[in-house]
Amino acid sequence: MFQEACDPLKHTSMYQRAEEDSEDSDGEGGLGNVSRVIIRPPGHSGKAKRGHLCFDAAFETGNLGRVDLVGEFEYDLFLRPDTCNPRYRFWFNFTVDNVKQDQRVIFNIVNINKNRNLFKDGMTPLVKSSSRPKWQRIPRCEVFYYKSAVHQNHYVLSFAFGFDKEDEVYQFALTFPYSYSKLQAYLNALESKFPESFERTTLGMTVQNRKLELITFDDVKKPDKVDQKNVIHMVVVFARIHPGESPASYVVQGLIEYLAAANQPISKALRENVVFKIIPMLNPDGVFLGNNRCNVIGHDLNRSWNKMSQYTHPTLAAAMKMLKEYDNSSCYQVDFVIDIHAHSSLTGTFIYGSTYDNVYRYERHLVFPKLFASKCEDFCQEHMMFNADDRKSGTARRFFVEALSDNVNTYTLEVSMCGYYLNDTNVLTQYTEDGYMRIGRNLARTFLEYYRFSNILPIPPVDELRPRKGRPRTHRPRARSRTRSEVRLRPKTVRTYAPISYTDLSICYDTDTSNEGSPIRYMYSNYGGFRMRAIGPPDQYSLSNIQTARFSNLDFSSDYRFKVTPKPKTAPEHKMPPIEMLTVPPKPCLTIIDFNQLTRGGLEEATSGRKFDREKEKVRRHTFKSSSRKA
Repeated sequence: MFQEACDPLKHTSMYQRAEEDSEDSDGEGGLGNVSRVIIRPPGHSGKAKRGHLCFDAAFETGNLGRVDLVGEFEYDLFLRPDTCNPRYRFWFNFTVDNVKQDQRVIFNIVNINKNRNLFKDGMTPLVKSSSRPKWQRIPRCEVFYYKSAVHQNHYVLSFAFGFDKEDEVYQFALTFPYSYSKLQAYLNALESKFPESFERTTLGMTVQNRKLELITFDDVKKPDKVDQKNVIHMVVVFARIHPGESPASYVVQGLIEYLAAANQPISKALRENVVFKIIPMLNPDGVFLGNNRCNVIGHDLNRSWNKMSQYTHPTLAAAMKMLKEYDNSSCYQVDFVIDIHAHSSLTGTFIYGSTYDNVYRYERHLVFPKLFASKCEDFCQEHMMFNADDRKSGTARRFFVEALSDNVNTYTLEVSMCGYYLNDTNVLTQYTEDGYMRIGRNLARTFLEYYRFSNILPIPPVDELRPRKGRPRTHRPRARSRTRSEVRLRPKTVRTYAPISYTDLSICYDTDTSNEGSPIRYMYSNYGGFRMRAIGPPDQYSLSNIQTARFSNLDFSSDYRFKVTPKPKTAPEHKMPPIEMLTVPPKPCLTIIDFNQLTRGGLEEATSGRKFDREKEKVRRHTFKSSSRKA
């Protein structure tokens, strides 16, 4: 029998169970699900041994109808159809225990009714165990989806798996399960954490007497006088009308958490200006039973909006009653009705909408999907569709177009069960639980943008919407002392100048006929050392005073000029290298040119350099000597 709020991974080993459970568990229970079924090899009887796998799906959201051993390590698994409807067989969720360490098996799911699904595009089943509670996808190299001639050319999903630990319970599922008990536990925890952010009420009861939860976010100040200019805007969101589409519950959870955050400025601005009505699970009975698409009596609720009944579809009737009341009210204006689903054959996130004869209404209907596409990196515009198909007349998207007023925009938000492709790439990114919740947060941000553009929501300063990004609270600054510490002076150190090497210098800025300018600098070369002659004021950093031990024959005069005295004969003489071996650049000089007295060719003569001046001086001297001789 089903046990509410029971974790299927809390089973113990087969050898720790009661004796009657280990021996008499070959029957089926729980509305067609296997219940502690032990698969023994042919010819074996008696107590089950380690390695005789035990399958169980008699828990909440579980689905597995039959198990056949077809080989030494190969098993054929048959999914249980939805209750009272044998057409739908796609969702599976079961556990396996009593395994042997390093035991490898092959599981074949042989009766999937939906041939076109994401297993062709790389989706793989999920698995977790008792000691590893985080869901992981089986590697793609271990999963195969193909037509099997043995199974009448039906599509078969086969995957290989190796059990690495004994005394563990392994759970396999189509996608991340989200049970009715998990929703109740989450709402209880959220209600205790944010008691003033939202209101939790029961909208109705199901056929099996389960609650239809309604979450309301309403911090809007009610106006004293209501007219068309100050009506209260409302958004209605519901999900999980199909039980097997569990990712939709994670999207709703992300939306609820984002709106319930008390210190989030965007959430606060939305709650103070818009009313949100959220039904997180519209088909609790189907979710609890582990159905894929139908409720307890086998009706597809998303094809029953146009033929709903209070007795067979009590959740639809309660939701429709609420929508009618607010749509006909003069105080409220329902702007959006969003039905969240999970798609089993397409990737990415996308939106289904409707078409209208009124062009202006249709253009207004396209605004929200465009804003949502700008917020989601995983949005796929190729899969987005707007139509008025008569075959979809029983869906919420098509039914509310006729049942509600023209101001209401109804959409179906679809998220993939597998993942999405990165922009302009063939890389498939698998969704995780947090990835689905991120879509819910992006949905809330899209509502903020929409109501800003429509001038319903005031635009606060950027600093209020984007608080400063500081360090997390774990990194707190070190407490400063109240007494100001004394600043210690840096101790004085003796500075010594590094010796300068001039072995690469071979420059002379002076000539024999000049007594001005920089000191003469001769290089010690292969020809030996030679003396240096310098005229100028003394300088402690000049070349003449560096290495005083070498040039100790300097004689300073009182006019602060120093001259080089000849060395004594006892000292070894160093021969002067030939003048051709020295590089003697011309002395820098300043030439003043009077441009008013220049003639043609005068500028070239004036700037011809020092050589022109020397030749001119020689001509002048030669002329003077000639004239003096004649005289």
